[in-house]
Amino acid sequence: MLYHRRLPHWHPQDKGIFLTWHLKGSLPRNRFPPPSCPTHGQAFVWLDRFLDATLSGPRWLAMQEIARLVAESIVFGQQRLQQYELGAWAVMPNHVHLLLFPHVPIPIITRRLKGYTARQANLFLRRTGEPFWQKESYDHWVRNEQEWARIAKYIEENPVQAGLAKSPEEYRWSSAGWTSRREKSLSP
Repeated sequence: MLYHRRLPHWHPQDKGIFLTWHLKGSLPRNRFPPPSCPTHGQAFVWLDRFLDATLSGPRWLAMQEIARLVAESIVFGQQRLQQYELGAWAVMPNHVHLLLFPHVPIPIITRRLKGYTARQANLFLRRTGEPFWQKESYDHWVRNEQEWARIAKYIEENPVQAGLAKSPEEYRWSSAGWTSRREKSLSP
């Protein structure tokens, strides 16, 4: 499937997708990857590290109530709506990573996730008529199983790299921490 917003988005059928989006205003307009990042992948990693390190702009996802809302919405999309199969995910203070295998077109997934969470988060924050998420999302289709495993590890290690946790399982707003907490609660 090919569609355009500001950038073209191509999602081949039967392929996993790595999605990232961030809060509106979390990335200053004048911040671009340096020339030392010649590939899209290197530019993405630079941008992600910048988002991890920046203390400017909104960081509403660091609030427990909003992080929980986004995390529960991600899991709901798989378990109840069955719109995708999750590989890995992380809700960072100002952005979200998802690795998934879609069962419906990506625009439907992102519109539901971003629309619902934006409305609920803005209600919680007592903001009306304000954009919550940046309109554009970064997406990358996963070429093979090795790339899927590498991206899943990258996502679950992101909170550790950002200094938010000592191990992936310690960070509660990610697939590693969510699964770890769920398994602990089911233990006798």
